[in-house]
Amino acid sequence: MTADRPGAAGSKTIDTGLRLLEILKDHPDGLTITELAQLAGIHRNAVSRHLVALGKHRLAARVGNRFTLGLGIVELNAAVRHRLRTAASAALQVLADTCNATAFITVLDIDESQAVVLTVAEPRASRIHVTYRAGTRHAANRGASGIAILAGRPPRDGERPEIAQARAAGYSVTEGELQPGAWGVAAPISIAGRPADASVGMVTIGERDADEIAPIVLGAAREIAGFL
Repeated sequence: MTADRPGAAGSKTIDTGLRLLEILKDHPDGLTITELAQLAGIHRNAVSRHLVALGKHRLAARVGNRFTLGLGIVELNAAVRHRLRTAASAALQVLADTCNATAFITVLDIDESQAVVLTVAEPRASRIHVTYRAGTRHAANRGASGIAILAGRPPRDGERPEIAQARAAGYSVTEGELQPGAWGVAAPISIAGRPADASVGMVTIGERDADEIAPIVLGAAREIAGFL
């Protein structure tokens, strides 16, 4: 009889725990143990054991007989965002100065319905540029930055044609979606082939040459991904 490889059981346990967290992410109102077991395709007892372990690390929380993501997820998300902000600062400033336009990093919020501006760099040689503030939110499927993030993720039913177009091109281009007269280009920040959770882009007033700007933005996306 062949023995299991060392660590195989632990790896399976981690995979199952992550799967449960992914399911909970898609059900913000929470799920019962029975519902989780049905969606995950595993026994209720196994789900219960995993939820106890996740609860100890505040990754899952119980409200009555239902379970949701715990506050530990928010803390982990904040840590990742801080790392992204730190890694991207130099590359973002180079992008802003090279394009002579406001550059920014945008991240997908936890519920994936909104995009949030994480950090901004303004061109040092220009007095006239689009003002963007960190913390600004907008629908995830609007604007070059949001569309770029979704383009870096698997296709979904009912998604905007612009997302599919950006997925094919590798970057998104929009005009006037979030601000009248604003023109932007953004590219997903993809790490090790995983679905994108962030994008980098630039925005300016008035249309520019996308064939000229897009390679610069794509280069910034690759550089930032390489830091993470």
